[in-house]
Amino acid sequence: MKHFLPEFLGTFVLVFAGTGAIIVDHVSGGQISHLGVGLVFGLVVFAMIQTFGGDGGAHFNPAVTLGLAAAGRFPWAHCAPCITAQLCGALAASGVLRRLFPESPTLGETIPSGGIAGAFVLETIITTILMLVILRVSGGSKEKGITAGLAIGATVALAAVFAGPVTGASMNPARSLAPAMIGGRTLHLWIYPVSSVAGAFLAIPLCLALRRNDPDPGNAPTSAPP
Repeated sequence: MKHFLPEFLGTFVLVFAGTGAIIVDHVSGGQISHLGVGLVFGLVVFAMIQTFGGDGGAHFNPAVTLGLAAAGRFPWAHCAPCITAQLCGALAASGVLRRLFPESPTLGETIPSGGIAGAFVLETIITTILMLVILRVSGGSKEKGITAGLAIGATVALAAVFAGPVTGASMNPARSLAPAMIGGRTLHLWIYPVSSVAGAFLAIPLCLALRRNDPDPGNAPTSAPP
């Protein structure tokens, strides 16, 4: 249960700030801008990792939790309460945003603007990149305090800026499920949890291949997640 409250609060803030930025950008006539929304997602991820990383979690993402468990970085027994906390935090954030902005037609849902197959592949690729960054910076000598949070936050912002117009750049089942469920717009929702979990798992063999060629033995993974 030590992971429940940090994961709940961190995911709440992530979804509240990230999807809230999308809503405010819409209702304000684009004053935040697409670039601004991408920066909000990256900054809030960085801030929450720095805030809760010392508690041994700071995933805020069911796909990351499952990926870390599959990589041997996180106990499988802790996955259920951790993911439950993430989903509850995301749902709470979307519920608050619905109350604050009842006039908004969406709640920052991730909706593919192109073909379904292309959206699935793109989401899988960007989640693989994110998970690979997490695995590489969260272990051994590469885990240097603020550096890990900056790398992960920057990756989220980068993916949001370039892939956001096509897929919404979710990379996070909780971030996609909560706005869709609260807003009642679930068409094509399956793309996001399936692609993000697939992407997280694909990153594991890539990390193992890189580790075999890594001259720095200190980059071996630690038992603790980022």
